Amino acid sequence: MNKALFSALLITFGCLTTVSAQDDILIADFEGDDYGNWKVTGEAFGPGPARGTLPGQMDVAGFEGKRLVSSFYEGDDSKGTLTSHVFEVKRKYINFLIGGGMNPGQTCINLLVDGKVARTATGPNDRPGGSEELAWHSWDVSELQGRSAQIQIVDSQTGGWGHINIDHITQSSNKVEVIADKTQEFLLQKKYLNLPVKNGANKRYIHLIVDGKIVREFDIEMANGDPDFWVFLEIGEFKGKRAILHIDKYDPARTKGFDSVYQADTYIGEEDVYREKLRPQLHFTSKRGWNNDSNGMVYYDGEYHLFYQHNPFGWNWGNMTWGHAVSTDMIHWTELGDAIHPDHLGTIFSGSAVVDVGNTAGFQTGDEKVIVCIYTSAGGTNPMSKDQPFTQSIAYSNDRGRTWTVYDGNPILGHINGGNRDPKVIWHTPTDQWVMALYLDDRVMAFFTSKDLKSWEFQSKIKCFHECPELFALPVDGDKSNEKWILYGGSGEYLVGHFDGREFKSDTDAIRFHHGNCFYASQTFSNIPESDGRRIQIAWGRVKMPGMPFNQMMLFPVTLTLHSTEEGPRMFAEPVREVGNLHGRRRQWKYKTLEPGDNLLSGVSGELLHIRADLRLAGAAETGFVIRGIPVTYNAEKEQLSCQKNKAKLIPENGKISLEILVDRTSIEIFGSGGRMYMPMGVILADNAKSLEIFTKGGNTEVESLEVSRLRSAWR
Repeated sequence: MNKALFSALLITFGCLTTVSAQDDILIADFEGDDYGNWKVTGEAFGPGPARGTLPGQMDVAGFEGKRLVSSFYEGDDSKGTLTSHVFEVKRKYINFLIGGGMNPGQTCINLLVDGKVARTATGPNDRPGGSEELAWHSWDVSELQGRSAQIQIVDSQTGGWGHINIDHITQSSNKVEVIADKTQEFLLQKKYLNLPVKNGANKRYIHLIVDGKIVREFDIEMANGDPDFWVFLEIGEFKGKRAILHIDKYDPARTKGFDSVYQADTYIGEEDVYREKLRPQLHFTSKRGWNNDSNGMVYYDGEYHLFYQHNPFGWNWGNMTWGHAVSTDMIHWTELGDAIHPDHLGTIFSGSAVVDVGNTAGFQTGDEKVIVCIYTSAGGTNPMSKDQPFTQSIAYSNDRGRTWTVYDGNPILGHINGGNRDPKVIWHTPTDQWVMALYLDDRVMAFFTSKDLKSWEFQSKIKCFHECPELFALPVDGDKSNEKWILYGGSGEYLVGHFDGREFKSDTDAIRFHHGNCFYASQTFSNIPESDGRRIQIAWGRVKMPGMPFNQMMLFPVTLTLHSTEEGPRMFAEPVREVGNLHGRRRQWKYKTLEPGDNLLSGVSGELLHIRADLRLAGAAETGFVIRGIPVTYNAEKEQLSCQKNKAKLIPENGKISLEILVDRTSIEIFGSGGRMYMPMGVILADNAKSLEIFTKGGNTEVESLEVSRLRSAWR
């Protein structure tokens, strides 16, 4: 490796320190419930050492044992001091772990001799962003040996980074040893670099440097011993080039997994992907890592494109990147790999995508229409851009979404206020222009217009929902001459009203869309052909997948329609008809009387199921299903459906209720009355029996129709 480049990397990325523990004298490890004989003043340090991260604090890492000193108790505005007992200085060095704010004299640790500050140190953070990780620090106290001293930890600073983190203070004969950051050099010849992950390990920053430039940057919980799983960094586009892989703060005692990084055309676990124990079989999940919001949903020439918020390198949220998958039926997905990566403007937060049919942006270079993604560059969430605010950017593809070019004129919309984010862009035909709905802050959505996707003009704003806006029109009761506009936010609550291309005027108060426990941040496909005419939505399914190399999922795609009801116009949601592509063996019953104790489904079992039923209550107090041990119960008196802790109103129509239920390994999605009631439930079913039951209590239920279809996996 070039020595000048190596030296530059050390200057750029800093170093890590580690400690030799021979003949150390422990001053404090803060593992007790309280501070013992340490004197406490003020409120900042709370009643005792913190058990890791405190409420409202970023993840704290790098401390020893289970507890540490943190003055973030009740936030950054609290103040106080923590002073030790008097001890004799008996070693040449005092070593300790430190993190928090860089406020000399105000968020610091002091060595007091004769009541005066003889040594001091402070945390590393002096601006937004940063890390709550503690690092080793050392004081040379050789000339103070034999003297009496105290340790004082101080927090007299409020506001951002107005706190200090301290742990494991020792006297030692050994100075903290400095170990520089570490690199590996590769001639890139394969598809992947494989990296080992251990959940809960200290996060380390990785940089892939090609042609002297950082082309990928991310943090990773780098495994030290046996990894929980392996992740991969796609390197195919750099094939044939020499690259440097750099890790910050390399510690052979904690991060030696970096030495096992290797390149290959496969990744560990690839042979079992989509067959893991908790892998949803009907729902999209990424091969590796975390996913959250659906992004950039767009249809183009036979393919549905699903982008999604993705951490390719860990089980938890972070490293926000746009993952990308395509499907011809919204059921069977092919993951294409990550499309848009963090850059100097920040990590890649949520947004939308359009097909620029009229080439308004001028990006088209061939016969294919251009797909344009519009997203939030999330400023200081990326160390490469820690001084940057949130802005809006675009990237585009001329080859059906297989490769992406980030627009060199980004950002296309500068910072407005707060965490402005999540641009939803549509083509508004009546005014012949692009419209952007953008979340500003404090439950405010704003509207902007553009002729070319690159220059935007503010038009109006409305107080309504929190983040992730969606904007579209739906015909009422299928009447295309009577369209209403829908505006909603991350929770799915929506308004029904009018939109003239510049301003949204609501006819309703906020309306609840779903009654489940896992729905968030949904989006609908743009550019679906008029011949189809459906408005199709996919939401993030907030379901934890413990022990898996992936985490979270997408909910099943649903068709949205708008109907007149006694309460006014309401959105209904039903599974897309393409669910039939997964149907296997089907069992049917018609016009059966169900008495208490009966179970028409006693001979039916299955893991993946599609259930449809029309039930007429003939005196029953309750009726419903027990699906793999999970009751789905309808209470006739309350006219209420419940599943676990969730409940929803379900009013019989002509004396009967209709239910449609999709069952997967980690979810039960319930639709009532043709989709008027929608209850997506995250439920881990992997270890449950595969039995089914239909029941009635307190009287009979007339089963007018019941259909149970086993479903095939979408991955096989």
